[in-house]
Formats: sequence, C-alpha cells, structure tokens
Amino acid sequence: MMSELPTLADIIRAEHRIRPYLPPTPLEAAPELGENVFLKLENANKTHSFKVRGALNAVLSLDDDAREKGLVAASSGNHAQGLAYAASLVDAEATIMMPKHTPQKKVKGVLRYGAEAILCGDNYDETEAEALRWAENEDVPFVSPYNDPDIIAGAGTVGLEIAQQRPNIARVVVPLSGGGLLSGVALAIDALCPTAEIIGVNAESAPAFYNLRNGTNLPQNWDTLAEALSGDIEEGSITIPLIEKLVDDIVLVSEAQIAAAMRWMLSVQGWLVEGGGAVGVAAIMHNIIPNDGKETVIVVSGGSLDLSTLQRVLASSDD
Repeated sequence: MMSELPTLADIIRAEHRIRPYLPPTPLEAAPELGENVFLKLENANKTHSFKVRGALNAVLSLDDDAREKGLVAASSGNHAQGLAYAASLVDAEATIMMPKHTPQKKVKGVLRYGAEAILCGDNYDETEAEALRWAENEDVPFVSPYNDPDIIAGAGTVGLEIAQQRPNIARVVVPLSGGGLLSGVALAIDALCPTAEIIGVNAESAPAFYNLRNGTNLPQNWDTLAEALSGDIEEGSITIPLIEKLVDDIVLVSEAQIAAAMRWMLSVQGWLVEGGGAVGVAAIMHNIIPNDGKETVIVVSGGSLDLSTLQRVLASSDD
C-alpha cells in the first residue's frame, strides 16, 4: 500500500484498477432542488455504496503474501460489504467486525460475499479498537475505512467521474465522517475543477470533523439515522491535513432534516437512500448550503437501509 498522501495520479491509477469491476455511477438532475443541481448516485453502485471503490483499490493493491494472510476491518456496514466483495475477487479471507447495532441488511451483505461478520462493540469506536487489536495479534492487514491512501484514492474516483461528467461544476457537496470520501473527491476536484467549492456535510449526531475545524465539542449520538457516519477520527488520520487544505466548509444537518431528505429522495427522485447518504441533499433542501443557482453536484453516498428504519422514517412527520 502507499505510505504517503495520495495524489491525483494515484486516483487515476485507482480508476484503471477498479474499472473492470465497477462502471461509472449515474449523475442525475434534481430539478426540484434547483435547475443546476445534480445527484451523484453512489447508491446505484455495486454493494449500493461508494465504499466498494476504496475497498477494491486497496485489496487489488495488496501483494500475494498480504492477501494470503487474510484481511480484517471494522465497519458499520458499507465498507464491510465493499471489502467482502473485493476479498472474494482475489480469494482472500476477510473478517469484518461490525457494531452490534449494524442493520441486518448490511450484515447479510457481508455474509453473501463469503466474509466472516463478527458483531462486537456498542459503537463504531469500540468495534474499531477491537479490530485493530485483532489485526495486531493475528498479524493480519487492517484495512481502514478512511485512514488509508489506497482507500482515499479509490474514493477519489467519484470526484474523477464528476469532473468528467460536469467539467464546469461550481460546487461539490459530500457526506463526511472519517473523511475518506471527502478527501478523495476533494483531491480530484481541486486538481481538475480548481474553481469549484468543496463542502463536507456532517450529521449533527456525528460532528467529529465539524468539531475539529471549528474548535467545538458537540457530542456524538450513536442513535442516529446516519449510523454510517458515526465514529471519531483516528488520531493522526491522513484525512485531516487533506480536508484542512482542500475543503472550503463543513456544515451540519439534523436528524429531522436527514429524515426529510430520505423521504424526498424516495418520493421525488425514486431512490432508496440511507441516512448517511442523504446528508448532502438535506443541506441543500434546508438552505444550510444556499441554493444560489451555482452548478452543484451532491454525492449520495449509499443506499443500504433496513426495512424497519425505512418504516420509521416514512412514519415520521415532515419538519
């Protein structure tokens, strides 16, 4: 794996590496959000999330010795499914540790690709700590969902596609947790569309990067529709300097705003989207990011959603 910060060249190499397995995802107009607003539909990807991009790039970059040892990861679901799929392509064993509250749909997705799913930890941070201990004790490669240059380069192929699909883009809005997706997209957009504004969106329930940028200490709430965004940032994560340098702003959206965006995506655009994947739509819908006519792409990062969660979202009233 690369040891330094990833570059545009690494993203281009990742694109060539993963393209035989993943076609570009659709870019769809969203006229009810604005005539110049488009959705980058990563929920239409393999495993229904952008995470498969980084997982594929990381696994395909491993040498034979590392693959033979097997892989271990911690994930609330989407990274887990992407890594399980990638491991199945190279006949590597994958052990995925997932928080106890992980939606069953995501657990079943891991099992479907032949990986082992271990439910442990009451939240993502506890699960990640256990996975890191496991990796060290068993001498098995740990594949971080965000703090890994190969993961970031793979995620950056989203930005590469946006630049190819909308070369005159003025703004890109990206869901934000540990920052792998935002870092990769920002690297590509900054290089190819240098005048474009880049904005990350945290859920209020998972404000780690917002806190880091603004010097605040907003609490984390693990009971959230955006469970895919939950968790603190690993100390020394390479995403921190990348986001500090390349990202123009980080904003917050509430649970009610996320729920409204999920309902809107289903009823208007016709897409099933998980809470973490809908935060960018929520920010535009509720004018947290002004709808000022600029050509804007919103990354919809994932669509893995349990039926019980969907029923709860549909039953709740609009804010």
